[in-house]
Amino acid sequence: MKALVTGGAGFIGSNLVEALVDDYEVTVLDSLHTGSTKNLASVQKDVRFIKGSCNDCLNLELQPEIIFHLGIPSSSPMYKKNPFLVGEAINGMVAIMELARRSGTKKVVFASSSSVYNGVPTPHREDAVIPVKDYYTEARLAIERVAELYYQLYGIDYAGLRFFSVYGPHEEAKGSYANMISQFLWEMKAGEQPVIFGDGTQTRDFTYVKDIVNALILTSKKGTGIFNAGTGKAFSFNYVVELINSRLGTDLKPIYKENPIKNYVMHTLADTARMQSLGFSPRYSLEHGLKEIMGVGFKT
Repeated sequence: MKALVTGGAGFIGSNLVEALVDDYEVTVLDSLHTGSTKNLASVQKDVRFIKGSCNDCLNLELQPEIIFHLGIPSSSPMYKKNPFLVGEAINGMVAIMELARRSGTKKVVFASSSSVYNGVPTPHREDAVIPVKDYYTEARLAIERVAELYYQLYGIDYAGLRFFSVYGPHEEAKGSYANMISQFLWEMKAGEQPVIFGDGTQTRDFTYVKDIVNALILTSKKGTGIFNAGTGKAFSFNYVVELINSRLGTDLKPIYKENPIKNYVMHTLADTARMQSLGFSPRYSLEHGLKEIMGVGFKT
């Protein structure tokens, strides 16, 4: 089966491609804005790589049977710097759905975000009423509605996954947009104190990228609509720093700074019932995920 992965050289996309190559003929479409071909080093002989934007996908010779659309600007600060990314993200989704319509694609699976729940009490359910908060969340909600529109008009099956704080290998190219777990780890391995905005009591439903990959593949085969992709457990930034200190054998205290971010998300926690109904269960605890990216287990 032919699979198209937009953003396939990025963090989540490259992890997905590594999991797909044994069973799919994979084409990667990536602008390399926050991705890198280095992320595809282990599978470069097994994939077709095209450098470009998903917005231009209709101009390429593509006939995918399944599309994984991850090539969407993926961080709120990007949209604050450039609000026109909202239109770019929506137009990119329209282009992908048009490609699916014209190619007879069986399903489109795409990345949404838990950031849409900003201001919504935890645990977050897919049927929550989403308040207006920022450019990024409006773009993601619009993308979800575009998918539903194409489903209603043309019967194109889809699954949108609201990712919860994903971390794991291949984040280096994201730089300052990487997950806080990775940023803390990079700082602390360099002997630097991790910087936390606020007092560190904010919590996230940290989800290891391999669980996200499993969720993407699962929903490509069954399930229609919007799904939370998280663990159903949340941990504070302070706790993450403690865990990393434990592993490194260090005692690096966080540097706390006043949080300059308006409409900051204090807590995320996925209600995972919808994903569980498909047979999904996360395999990686926070400790297990950290163990993988750090190489060995924690000191006790």
